[in-house]
Amino acid sequence: MFRSRRTGLVRRLWRQRCATAGPEDGPSTLKPAAHALFKKLKDEDLELLVLAVESRGAWESSCVWAPRGDARGAKQGLPPQVLLCRLFRWPDVHQPHELKHLCYCAGHRGVCGDLAALCCNPHHFSRLAVPETPPPSYSKASCGPSWPDEPQHPGTQLLEFSCKGGDWHDTSLSQSTIKDGCWCKLAYWEHRTRVGRLYAVHEASVNVFCELPWGSGFCLAQLPAAHRSRAVRRARGKIGRGLLLSREPGGIWAYNRSKHPIFVSSPTLSPPGARRLTVLKVLPGYSAKVFDYEQVGGKGGWRLPGEGPSDPHSIRISFAKGWGPCYSRQFITSCPCWLEVLLNQLC
Repeated sequence: MFRSRRTGLVRRLWRQRCATAGPEDGPSTLKPAAHALFKKLKDEDLELLVLAVESRGAWESSCVWAPRGDARGAKQGLPPQVLLCRLFRWPDVHQPHELKHLCYCAGHRGVCGDLAALCCNPHHFSRLAVPETPPPSYSKASCGPSWPDEPQHPGTQLLEFSCKGGDWHDTSLSQSTIKDGCWCKLAYWEHRTRVGRLYAVHEASVNVFCELPWGSGFCLAQLPAAHRSRAVRRARGKIGRGLLLSREPGGIWAYNRSKHPIFVSSPTLSPPGARRLTVLKVLPGYSAKVFDYEQVGGKGGWRLPGEGPSDPHSIRISFAKGWGPCYSRQFITSCPCWLEVLLNQLC
């Protein structure tokens, strides 16, 4: 590649760098190390990096292979993947253990034949979500009249996961589903109403989205649009690129690709003997292990006080709106848009 062409690509990359809170650790302090790394990249890898950064991860780009070893410059000792994630995505990331390879990254699967190279595509990584210290339980009295009252039926709420239009539908996985290689099915809900059919997942990962310029998966924008409330329309407008759900060794992971938080609950997110629902908030760009095969073990029905029984091999994900003891929405059926993941028990 001509020198002028590489120079133009580097300039395009530098225009995409993150803004930071203070000059003491801003992009300018990373510039010597970043430019040293750019020089080590092959021409095709530099072009791939530009495309990935400019698209902001809107499509599943290829790996960008960089030689292993510390990037030299103002920031000594930063591995290439940490350097580029810090420069283009998260200015506060410091160590490799703060990052997780996404499932489609070849570097994660160890298929690169050159052990001296590693993937440094910043959009092949996510941050790791960790449970927050829970705030005090939500109280309507403390927030005045801004939240309207909603009818709730604590004794039957989780049973309503299978209720549509007053009729009961079984959303558990059948034996025929298990035999055809489907590892999960997805059910999309708006409040207490299931919308569309169950979506069977056969690949190791699936995108769930409303707007994804490049890619395939479960497109919620194609589902019927009749009689949607204003709250549902607002929440659907925040789904955007949605999430990536992946089956990986030991469990199921969810990566938040949207610009708004997602909220997740499953039997394995709650500690043993928990008497309160654990709802994990996953910020944009973060991943969480939302189901652990070892922890679920031989559990029977999953039951929490006031909510009734539920399938222990299921995950619930709400887009943009939280629920549970710390929110005005006590039950997930009060959330405008949410997803139920029904797992094959033989996963």
